[in-house]
Amino acid sequence: MRPQYEHLSLSPGQSWRLLWRELPELPFLWHYHPEFELTLTLNARGQRYVGDHLADFSDGDLILIGPNLPHTWSASERIAPERQMLAVVIWFSRDWLVQLQTSLPELAGLLQLGKRADRGLQFSAATAIGVKPLMLRLEKLAPAQRLPILLELLLLLAQDEQARPLASVASASITVDVQRHRMGKVLDYLHEHFQAEIPVALLAERAALSVGAFHRFFKRHTQLTVTAYLAQLRIGSSCQQLIQTDKAIGVIAQEAGYRNLAHFNRQFRAAKGVSPRDFKKRYR
Repeated sequence: MRPQYEHLSLSPGQSWRLLWRELPELPFLWHYHPEFELTLTLNARGQRYVGDHLADFSDGDLILIGPNLPHTWSASERIAPERQMLAVVIWFSRDWLVQLQTSLPELAGLLQLGKRADRGLQFSAATAIGVKPLMLRLEKLAPAQRLPILLELLLLLAQDEQARPLASVASASITVDVQRHRMGKVLDYLHEHFQAEIPVALLAERAALSVGAFHRFFKRHTQLTVTAYLAQLRIGSSCQQLIQTDKAIGVIAQEAGYRNLAHFNRQFRAAKGVSPRDFKKRYR
């Protein structure tokens, strides 16, 4: 099973990213990305995969994943059935840690924390309990107010001497900087314009490659064709709209880039195993 590359983009004016993810279950998605990932999982029980490490997890699981280390969580059991599972996820780059140390030498311990996380780190129960209220505060704060909370919780993590590594070896850098920059330009465009028809030649031009070389380059780094990657983006956007809005299914299909409703229904069923209408009923 080969991990899938996940492209993460930052909002303008922000140096790191927060995801507040409430779901009835945690889907299995074996993936990697060049950013660190700090994940607090609540009201869920299942299995956690980090590199070559497999373990059970439960409520309050707190993990820091290093860059390019394949990982996923898989759970279908809610500890409190009446509530959704919650994953609070924070992403930040190694460059961000280096810049912190350069400008604020008092935070040098955070770069050391990053080095320890190259194999993945599971934090002690005591540290997870101390960090949990800080992570739960983040969602309702403005970006500028979140930053000092993030630094506070990272400093708490850096002090956890009981944190234990997970994978037996750290993941090597999967792409060199030039390739990562090239792929980033392509993925940024796809994520911003996935609703439109996107000629492959345009993407190849952004990557400074021929069309044939671009197809091979894209497949090597994402494990998907451009068409499959676009479908994944469009179906993902549709799922979010089906769960969070009352828009008609035809409108959601149009906004996701599908000009034909029957084609959308086929693509959605192939990806999710149910029709868009049944998906909406299941999760609303």
